[in-house]
Amino acid sequence: MSQMNITTIDLNLLKVLEALHEESSASRAALRLGVTQSAVSAALRRLRDVYGDQLFVRTGRGLAPTLKANQLKPVVSEALNKCRQSLAMVDPAANQYEGRSVTVGLSDDFEIAYGRRLIEEIAHSAPKLRLIFRQTHSQIVARALMDRSIDLAITAGGFAERLLSRQVLGEGGYACLVDPASLAPGQQQIDLQEFVAREHILVSSGGFIGITDEGLAALGLSRRVCASTTHFAALPYLLKGSRAVATIPTHAAESIAALSGLALLPCPLKLPRYPIELGWRTSTQIDPVVVKVREAIAATFT
Repeated sequence: MSQMNITTIDLNLLKVLEALHEESSASRAALRLGVTQSAVSAALRRLRDVYGDQLFVRTGRGLAPTLKANQLKPVVSEALNKCRQSLAMVDPAANQYEGRSVTVGLSDDFEIAYGRRLIEEIAHSAPKLRLIFRQTHSQIVARALMDRSIDLAITAGGFAERLLSRQVLGEGGYACLVDPASLAPGQQQIDLQEFVAREHILVSSGGFIGITDEGLAALGLSRRVCASTTHFAALPYLLKGSRAVATIPTHAAESIAALSGLALLPCPLKLPRYPIELGWRTSTQIDPVVVKVREAIAATFT
């Protein structure tokens, strides 16, 4: 490993590390940085010497970061973002969002329902800023924020860590999705008896027991879950051609029904509502770009 002395290190190498990590390809990183692929390869050799690690290894799908690269990436990006912030202070009217990206952690129900609206809000309020949507959920979101793999997160809670701040965006409920071919002509709802009799598709980050099962158990009832998936986006393919039903957050059910042709039905079971929250590291409150995205998310949900 080289002697660690910042005066002898070309700080442009940090831009290469960031680009390689985000693009997973030397050719794509070169295109992004406006340099040749050979220049990126040369920079990677120098980075490996500086950090005493391979940093990126070739796989069948491009370049995969090592553990060390994953540890370095949030620190490097934070440092580069501070530099970008400083340039915006000199000339606030210049492209202050050029090259900046903010990573938003959320499950795909929120991405399906609000992603497009958030993109449009950012295009209006922070042109040239890029968004990265990354999958997360309430059980792992605090760790993801603290290890800096995401900058902001939208979940149903999970922000108890004392170094995290949160804002309530609203609250959510539940609705059902079914293949309309499984309904009688003109049928716009199913009663509890039919609900229990049908097979169910569960969307869950793990296990086969969800809030619907808890609600049914309180009434002395149970259902048969025929399959579980981690992705709301898979539901049109799993429900079409069957009599199965999926009980999911209303915001996702409405958006999926609008695009897929599935029938949107009220849930015949009374289920508790839940808070929708926005969380972030308290230390990022001074970063105007993260603040801008927070404001855009709040406006999108409003």
